Amino acid sequence: MKGGEIIALTGNLGTGKTTFVQGLAQGLGIKERVLSPTFILMRQYQGELDLYHLDMYRLDTNFYEEVRNLGLQEIWGKEKNVVVIEWAEKIKDHLPSGTIWIDFTQIGEERLVKSDFSVKF
Repeated sequence: MKGGEIIALTGNLGTGKTTFVQGLAQGLGIKERVLSPTFILMRQYQGELDLYHLDMYRLDTNFYEEVRNLGLQEIWGKEKNVVVIEWAEKIKDHLPSGTIWIDFTQIGEERLVKSDFSVKF
């Protein structure tokens, strides 16, 4: 990570999205325990780069105003920030170009695979 990345994670419950974010946080030198922000929408962690972890799981279809109130436009794209969004498909029409999309698919009880990785410009 260089900073400024927006990473959109998709996949069913239990496919490893939060575990991926925990590994990313460790790679960024974040020492805090990384927890899912399902009920608070966003958590921020400080490390070599600031990690913003969002989870859109509990949001319904008319929620963009709630997401916008988080101040996303002020944090994404900044060179010291990395933004990771779980259940990003719920806000896909609002994500900027250059967003990195990673789809997680469960292929067995204990094996997971990243089935798609793309950057759209």
